[in-house]
Amino acid sequence: MNKIRILLADDHAIMRDGIRAMLSMHSDLDIVGEAANGEEAVAKALELQPDIIIMDTAMPGIDGIEATRRIVKKIPKVKVLILAEYSNREYIISAIKAGAAAYVPKKAVGSELISAVRSVHESGSFLYPSAAVQIIKEYLHSAEEDPYQRLTAKEKNVLRLLAEGHTSREIADLLGISPKTVNGHRMEIRKKLDLSSRADLVKYAIRHGLVSMDAEPLPRGSGDA
Repeated sequence: MNKIRILLADDHAIMRDGIRAMLSMHSDLDIVGEAANGEEAVAKALELQPDIIIMDTAMPGIDGIEATRRIVKKIPKVKVLILAEYSNREYIISAIKAGAAAYVPKKAVGSELISAVRSVHESGSFLYPSAAVQIIKEYLHSAEEDPYQRLTAKEKNVLRLLAEGHTSREIADLLGISPKTVNGHRMEIRKKLDLSSRADLVKYAIRHGLVSMDAEPLPRGSGDA
């Protein structure tokens, strides 16, 4: 049986000893090394190439989040499980953005940490229930703040047609409104989305799936932004 190779990174020796003792009770888990700070965690990760790193966030020097970012960038195959004191949204989102594969609060019981380690090894990710709730809240919060949602239905249509390369006159004909009204919509779109050029509008429309990346805008009306 191939064991799950684990690196422990925590600045408190007592914490590392406790985790090591708990993990050593399971025959499928193998602690291959320890680190007492972020720099050491990065160095040991490069040296030992573990399957999983159990990483504390608050450590001297570079913290666990920055260490995670550096490790994942250099060794994408290594999975980092953040074991943190705090469970607030800021910490969780920062960890996920840094490339962490899992987030478990230190208040979790030992069996939950073991399950998290195995889940990360098998499926590549794990979120403690409270962390999952924070991720969902962040997603909903981001969706609410998306400036695209502030556009009216008419403005969304104008944005799509602009991105497809149509001039104001053509858009006016297609939507049955005046060119002056189209220009008014364009001004509102650019203000709401904080965009300054047609090229920016096109990129934005592509990112939101309003137009296909394969469908290049028509060259006409390039000055009609």
